[in-house]
Amino acid sequence: MAYKTILAVLDTPKDARQITEFSLSIAERFGAHVIGLHAEAIASVPLVAPMEIPDPATVQALQDMAHDETVTIEQFFRDRCAREGISYEWRSFLSSAGLNAASLIDSARSCDLVIAAQGDDSLLSESRSELEHFLFESGRPVLLVPYIFKQPKPIKRVLIAWNGSREAARATFDALPFLKSAETVEVFSVEPPEQSGRSTTVAGAEIAATLARHGINVTVSQAATDEMPAPAAIENRLSDSSIDLLVMGAYTHKRWWEALFGGVTRTVLDSMTALTLLSR
Repeated sequence: MAYKTILAVLDTPKDARQITEFSLSIAERFGAHVIGLHAEAIASVPLVAPMEIPDPATVQALQDMAHDETVTIEQFFRDRCAREGISYEWRSFLSSAGLNAASLIDSARSCDLVIAAQGDDSLLSESRSELEHFLFESGRPVLLVPYIFKQPKPIKRVLIAWNGSREAARATFDALPFLKSAETVEVFSVEPPEQSGRSTTVAGAEIAATLARHGINVTVSQAATDEMPAPAAIENRLSDSSIDLLVMGAYTHKRWWEALFGGVTRTVLDSMTALTLLSR
């Protein structure tokens, strides 16, 4: 199993460079075809008070700026793919719905892996909500790249945030190409104090045994939430073990970054220190 079709979501010139580099690195590793995807926003119509008359000149100027950004992103993507000899194609859609456009979501549903930028705290909440909708409607595993990462590096150490849920299982098997090529994989569960921990422990051992049959070097560990909150436990594990990739299930709540791992808050994604693969 390998990722053979990768969709790179290229939003702005800044994150387009980052996501292109990471997408090409993974494509080279798995011999994959890369699709560069960009949504060019249709300029909204500003109105001139007091008569609220549309201002065509302003609308055209805004649209020209959006198109120039598209051209910049496309040129960079094409140049980098051609330079590396990677199989690729470019898709750009003019849309008032941004990433929520059906054409963009349809493109994602035919791919093995979607790669997108984490984004930073300065982004408007509407932008994060738009990305949320796109990621979950795609039905595909999504690899988020922390905005602090500038260059890709080998994925040698992987942490699976395991709670025995359907989403966690989906994420684990969606990540198999990464797991099989990693040097070490750790199945890490966080046990609520009100539980005995037996089901979580057994589930962690069972998924570890399954992964071991794939030839994966896997270990099992756990922490208790009465010692520290789940987000802190995961973050500590990421730091202590120098993890390159975090694998976790995502839930379909209104704000997905506040509902990960059965109640883990947005802290995990807002302070990302590793690539994070999400599935639901």
